[in-house]
Amino acid sequence: MSTTTTLPPLPQPERFQLPGGCPVSVLRRGAPAILSARLWIRGGSAADPPGQRGRSQLLAGLLSRGCGELSGDQLADLVEGLGDDLRCEASEDALVISLKCASDDAPTLLPLLGAMVQRPWLEPDQISLERQLNLQTLARLREDPFQQAHDLLQSHLYGQGPYGHDPLGVEEELAGLDRSRLLEAAEDLGGQGAALVLVGRPPRDLEQLLHPAAAPIWAARPPLTLPGQLGEAAPALVREEQDTEQLVLLLGASTVPLGDPRSLALRLLQCHLGVGMSSRLFVALREEHGLAYDVGVHAPARCGASPFVFHLSSSAERATEATRELLSEWQRLLDQPLSESELALALAKFRGASAAGRQTCGQIASRQAMVLGHGLGWSYADDALRRAESLDPATLHTVARQLLSRPSLSLCGPPQALHAAAQVWGAHPLGRSSPEQAVS
Repeated sequence: MSTTTTLPPLPQPERFQLPGGCPVSVLRRGAPAILSARLWIRGGSAADPPGQRGRSQLLAGLLSRGCGELSGDQLADLVEGLGDDLRCEASEDALVISLKCASDDAPTLLPLLGAMVQRPWLEPDQISLERQLNLQTLARLREDPFQQAHDLLQSHLYGQGPYGHDPLGVEEELAGLDRSRLLEAAEDLGGQGAALVLVGRPPRDLEQLLHPAAAPIWAARPPLTLPGQLGEAAPALVREEQDTEQLVLLLGASTVPLGDPRSLALRLLQCHLGVGMSSRLFVALREEHGLAYDVGVHAPARCGASPFVFHLSSSAERATEATRELLSEWQRLLDQPLSESELALALAKFRGASAAGRQTCGQIASRQAMVLGHGLGWSYADDALRRAESLDPATLHTVARQLLSRPSLSLCGPPQALHAAAQVWGAHPLGRSSPEQAVS
């Protein structure tokens, strides 16, 4: 097996710090004449305080509704009038401000990054509007069986912990968020760390543009790597009835953060199991058994204990077979190491995904800001490619047995399908003796 990769390493960036401590990484690319910027601020929905779940997402939606000297309409007119893009969103671990603009427009738009985090307007009428939009989205998601199964599994795996709720929040808590709570959240931005990455053709006097002379100092230290703790949720069956013609199954466990050395093995297992039409789950469940409307593996990068989840949607009539085959695939992962050819294909997919994710300035800025936001080094992705070549099937099998031996099953569908799936779970070694939590 090759020990090298043809993908050239990403060049090292120019680096400096803003006066308050936020690290800035600048990667210059000659063409085209554009600039992509990502300001990755540690926090996100994982930092929502008790009773305020949904605060980070609500704040993210408001930062572009007026900041500094510009109202929301004026800000939109400025950015869109130039044909550029400025947006803000929250995830589980971060609030991220993204800017993509022509290089000639950068002197006008880069100062907005500081204004958004330090001088947001947070007008009451805009808070009410953004809150209502988020509440409407949550109401729509209640009708989605996949989302319901996901929320059930998430709640079981993480409870009241940082990842126990959707970034959009919880309706009754979101409805009670007022301007004073959002002002507190805005004042905390950067307190857990932040990183700014710019890729493309930056303007001259970049440091002055990012921190104008009259601007207040934004205290934002470099993000640190958080110690990972393996999730402690016991295996369980959670389920919810919904009047649909399909059954949604999510089988998963909480594992380790992106910074844990074992996360690389999990990413290779994800490539083997769920990436492309040649993936193990697609072939076994859809091609061989015709079970799947949709099938795959959800394994996002997280600062804390990341979930590793098989997901499958199938017809309610085939609930027994679908559950049995999904559990069999998870058990196979625990019992049987990958073959050398399976690992080689997983490595090829891993290399391909890495190459595809660094074609544009925006892709590079997004990935590198995420890596730095996790407290990892600029060369993390290139180092991961090299380390992946040294992993063998036995190593992947050991990691699978360490981290995936106690999964939980979440179901959403009609009553008969839930009953049939529960019987299969109860008889299978993965589910035997596990408690059940039913949600009405």
